[in-house]
Amino acid sequence: MLTDLRFALRQLLKSPGFTLLAVIILTLGIGLNTAIFSLINDLFLRGLPFKDSGRLVHFYSGEKTAEALEWPLSAPRFQLYRQGQTLFDGFAADNGVAVTLTGLGDPVQIGGFRVTANYFDVLGVRPMRGRNFLPNEEEGADVAIVSEHFWKSRLGGDPKILGRSITLDGVAHTIVGVIPNMPVPWVGPNGNEVWTTKPFIIPGFSHERMMRGTAFLRTVGRLKPGLTIEQARAALPALEQSYRTQNPGKIDADLRTMIVPLPEDATGKLRPAFATLFAAVSVVLLIACSNVANLLLVRFSGRRREIALRMALGASRGSVLRLFVFESLLVSVLAGSLGAFLAWQLIPLVPKITANFLPLEATSVSVSLPVLFFTLGLSLFTGLAMGIYPAWQSSRADLIDGLKEGGRGSSGSLRQQRFRRILVGAQVALSVALLASAALLIASFVRLSQQPLGFRPDHLWVAFVTFPQTRYPDEPSRTRFAEQTQTALRALPDFENVAVSGDFPLAGGNGATLYARPDGNVLPVPERASAPSHGVMPGYFRTWGIPIVAGRDFNEHDLADHPSVMLISEAGAHKVFGKENPIGRTLLVTSASVPAEIVGVVGDVRSGKVAQPNEMEFYRPWAQENFPFMSITVRSQIKPAAITHLVQRALTGIDPSMALAQPQSMDEIVRLALGEARLMMMLLGVFAGVALLLATVGIYGAVAYTVEQRTGEIGVRMALGAQTLDVLRLVVGQGMKPVFFGLIAGLAAALALGRLIASQLYQVSAHSPFLLGGTVVILSVAALLACLFPARRASRLNPVIALRTE
Repeated sequence: MLTDLRFALRQLLKSPGFTLLAVIILTLGIGLNTAIFSLINDLFLRGLPFKDSGRLVHFYSGEKTAEALEWPLSAPRFQLYRQGQTLFDGFAADNGVAVTLTGLGDPVQIGGFRVTANYFDVLGVRPMRGRNFLPNEEEGADVAIVSEHFWKSRLGGDPKILGRSITLDGVAHTIVGVIPNMPVPWVGPNGNEVWTTKPFIIPGFSHERMMRGTAFLRTVGRLKPGLTIEQARAALPALEQSYRTQNPGKIDADLRTMIVPLPEDATGKLRPAFATLFAAVSVVLLIACSNVANLLLVRFSGRRREIALRMALGASRGSVLRLFVFESLLVSVLAGSLGAFLAWQLIPLVPKITANFLPLEATSVSVSLPVLFFTLGLSLFTGLAMGIYPAWQSSRADLIDGLKEGGRGSSGSLRQQRFRRILVGAQVALSVALLASAALLIASFVRLSQQPLGFRPDHLWVAFVTFPQTRYPDEPSRTRFAEQTQTALRALPDFENVAVSGDFPLAGGNGATLYARPDGNVLPVPERASAPSHGVMPGYFRTWGIPIVAGRDFNEHDLADHPSVMLISEAGAHKVFGKENPIGRTLLVTSASVPAEIVGVVGDVRSGKVAQPNEMEFYRPWAQENFPFMSITVRSQIKPAAITHLVQRALTGIDPSMALAQPQSMDEIVRLALGEARLMMMLLGVFAGVALLLATVGIYGAVAYTVEQRTGEIGVRMALGAQTLDVLRLVVGQGMKPVFFGLIAGLAAALALGRLIASQLYQVSAHSPFLLGGTVVILSVAALLACLFPARRASRLNPVIALRTE
């Protein structure tokens, strides 16, 4: 066997052109597959870094008729479930917050969670230093657990960290533990660094308002050993009914509860996209294998005399078969090694460019041992798959014909020719399917990126500010700070417009507020509709370029002690009032049914997602309702870094303890909002381009080889009077025949694959005749060009020279 391996290696070295081409083709296929599999392994197969993570489930609440809406649990619902359930070893929740850290240099905002005392115990996370929270610390103690990153970067890795105090929102917290860094979204998306207790608090909400049923707790449960998620789901209706009976007037009384396995929940929205990408790179690999199989068939067929001599000297068909399979395996193993290197270079790039929506850190993704085993197995399988049939066909060569001197001019058996045509047709079919999918995603992205946002993002700068509760405990104090900030910033000459608001479009986390018409039958609070609500100061709409369609903007008279007013979106006006004039009408808003007069109608804004318009959206004056977080918007021609410096200096002049968080341009936020769609379009476009290139090379190689093998036949035809056009028609016609059947099969495959990516498309039909037709045209032109070059060479043959080849 070693002798056969050495001989196979020598044969490959004697044909460096073939070896290099085959290795390059397979390296692309194996490398892309390894890179995508590595990401799939880290996202879906490795599991979460929690003890027995398969027993963890995530709880949602949502409307019975709208399964797509997934909300957290309210405090009263969580408390009843925690006391009444019997299927879980632990039941915990967290409440995401942003806090201002002071006392360690300049004030800075950091991400954090308020959690139940058993939070890390339920997740199965053991601190690397210190301990988890104690039950008696859940409601009243000012204690904190910090991340390893926080400990090392902000506290210098202080070995005496336990018992050390840090100031969060003006309150001293004692550090009781340090947890290891875990690059998963559940414990720390976007750099969360600190966890504290007191989870049943919503900044800016009174306890009474919070207990009305406001959904804000992200809840997780750990199933008892031996119990299944189906058993837990079966027990939910009884808990829901108990909550409904005991709390009939709560906002969430009529909501139902859903549970999802936590490992699935962490990456569930990414599964369709990665299934599409894995299918795409598999197609690329299949085309690459088809190409190399064609090359091997040509190569082995050209060695018919060698095969005949070996068999004449006593070699068995099995030994000949083994020899050729070894050549195929050597090619694939070499390509696999280079493919692993290529994947090693590619893998860190994807998380880096998708850090805002891919739940992985670039440093957490690597070519791990399971990935290397995958690459090795894929390489061996590829070598066998593409080499076994050509080797088997070549080992069946006729002994007498093979020993003839003229045997080299044969074009191979009919079976081999048919197999090569099948390979060409398969490449075309796979390329059509992949190109059609890429075309659909590209068209979808173009449609999505052209959607009117409702505002002008150019030259806009935005940032967040969080109010420490100790210094700004109520709405008047926050209003005074907002007014001072807006006045100070408007005095700066480089700023064209300035706005202060509770949030801004595409920021995520827009609050939903209940509303109802006061006339007619007023629905009970649990049955009312909800819509995004934004607290804004005068000048907000001018700064953002949002048109006021009817009525007026807010002004300095819309204060807390004045009648409540609001502006609603144009779509909301049509939804609620139809053709009636909404100006001067009243809506009941929030769970307290506060009457607010509509004083204006503004243009529709894509405030949540670019792909999702809101049926209703309303705005309230900042002075009449605000919360302990604020966003600042500046429209200016100067660079974002300069704006950040000027705004931070202005804030420091008002209150030295205040800090900006996440300052950035609005153009960047819009770009990130389109990031996932752009990534899918780019990756699938690259894969489709590689597939098209490989398919074109395959078609060219097959036709060129056929022309070379039929040189003598073509010479005879030309000697008997065949014209240039006749030869062109012959070669192109025979070359395009498998392409034609491949196009038909590819169209059928593209229609089937449309279902796979339909959920990822925006305003584009998965069966668009224009896009499918365009794909067929592109493949047809590429195939025609691949056939024309060898056909043109054949048509220019000298008949005398061609006949001498025989």
